Order: sequence, then structure tokens, then C-alpha cells
Amino acid sequence: MRGISLTPDQISARAEGFNEMAGGLPVLTRIHVHYQLSVPEGTRAPTDRALASHVDKCPTAASLRDAIDITWSADIVEHGRA
Repeated sequence: MRGISLTPDQISARAEGFNEMAGGLPVLTRIHVHYQLSVPEGTRAPTDRALASHVDKCPTAASLRDAIDITWSADIVEHGRA
């Protein structure tokens, strides 16, 4: 993430899909992704900037953007440098 190195235990995401009935079929209309991040102290601002632009730079989001609303939230904790 923009020059910020994270180990697998420092980043996780949970995605939820939301369906609505359309023509008798359940249709995926929204995806919400919730991130949990533990970032090095002093990297909160670049982390926030990366998250703010990630939907525009994500290939999957770009493929779905005209059909499905994609939202996100994040819990971010800064940890001391090792």
C-alpha cells in the first residue's frame, strides 16, 4: 500500500454483498468492504490517502462500478516501529 509494508497479520478485510430482488431474481447491488489495518506509526496520512483512492484504482471495482455500488470502511491502528 503506497510504500507501506504490512505483514499478513497487519491487514485483513471482510466483504459483504447486498442483494435486491429484481424481476424475481436476487441481484447483487452493493458490496461493502471493511478493512482492519495495523500500520507503522507515522503512516496514518498516507494510509488514509491510499484507502480514499483505492476504489478508483482497483481492477475489480473498475469492472463492477457501473453495476454495483462499492463502499468501504476501516479500523486503523498505528503501532510503534520495530
